[in-house]
Amino acid sequence: MKQQAARRIFIILFIAIFAAMLGLGIIGPLMPIYAKNLGATGIWLGVIFSGFSLSRAIFMPIIGRISDRKGRKKFIVVGLFCYSVISLLYIQASNVWALSAIRFLHGFASAMVIPIVMAYIGESSRKGHEGKRMGIFNIAFFLGMGSGPLLGGLIHDKLGFNAVFHTMTALTAFAFLLTLIFLPDVNINIERENHGKKHTMSIKKIFSTNIFKGLLIYRFINAMGRGGVLSFFPVLAAYLNISPSKIGLILTTNIFLMALLQGIFGYLADKWNKFYMVIIGSIIGSLALILISLVKNFWSFLLLALVMGLGGAISMPAATAINVRIGRRYGMGSSMGLFNTAMSIGMIIAPIISGLVMDYFGLKYIFYVSGGISLIGTFIFSYYLLIGQKSEVGQFYAN
Repeated sequence: MKQQAARRIFIILFIAIFAAMLGLGIIGPLMPIYAKNLGATGIWLGVIFSGFSLSRAIFMPIIGRISDRKGRKKFIVVGLFCYSVISLLYIQASNVWALSAIRFLHGFASAMVIPIVMAYIGESSRKGHEGKRMGIFNIAFFLGMGSGPLLGGLIHDKLGFNAVFHTMTALTAFAFLLTLIFLPDVNINIERENHGKKHTMSIKKIFSTNIFKGLLIYRFINAMGRGGVLSFFPVLAAYLNISPSKIGLILTTNIFLMALLQGIFGYLADKWNKFYMVIIGSIIGSLALILISLVKNFWSFLLLALVMGLGGAISMPAATAINVRIGRRYGMGSSMGLFNTAMSIGMIIAPIISGLVMDYFGLKYIFYVSGGISLIGTFIFSYYLLIGQKSEVGQFYAN
């Protein structure tokens, strides 16, 4: 693909996804309050939040696979259009059943956008520059999701809930129009490297690759280990007498640090061994997660959140760059869909495990268990790495 076209695709998708993630992010911290106003109990809160991830987990592999054969743009455009419509449906929700259904539909729309956009970017990346390109693109996700809660809180305090959903509608509608008008369609008939065949290999064949199996297990366990913890940060903060504004600052700082470092470590992922960067970053983040159980005040909490952000910044660009290499051989949509599905499944299970640990052992044990689970995921990834690197294919993915 010519670099001018690739640059155009990158800029359009960066702006569009930042707008979409900003819109999605503004309702995140407000959703429990909105659900409570509709009469949601604790169980219903779990259903409402899990419905989004469950829908993504079901549909992302399917849509990713189809996009390898039918093209990318149509899915992104339709998905962003659905985002806009669904944003208005939130206002019409009159009970928890309706809100749960809307969240499930929202997850379906997300399945048509996030993995397909990642496939678009991966397919337009030059060989040897996957880490830098994916790292810089990840900034759109992190900055959008990180800025969203602050914006949503301000809009809610000044104008109320309806204004929040109208803002989300406007942002996603902008992303929809931008991609509809300006985004070119990638030529899906690119031949896989060294194979001379089209991107139609079965998912079963992709799973026969040890590197990919290790990457999916790592992504799943990593999300399961860390995903549930975010829900319990405010609980720990209250236990330590840390104000809500300060816990918001901690979470925002964590996300923004990851965003700002994505480009740097993405560049380094193209120069160094990608596998080792995933392992190092994961170990740093996991140890910081375990140590959170020992925090005594705001400053120690903030420091460990920064260390966790550093670990994520090291590992994420390298992991996505490896997945781009896999996608070039076996189908970019399929690999990105499965990669994101593994994360979604982990995010579904995470709150349940964390809640059970809290009920049976206590709040601080959540962080011991979550950090330990993340370390286990790192070791499993390392195991499959040792198997895969015995072949030339393993070296191809790493360097």
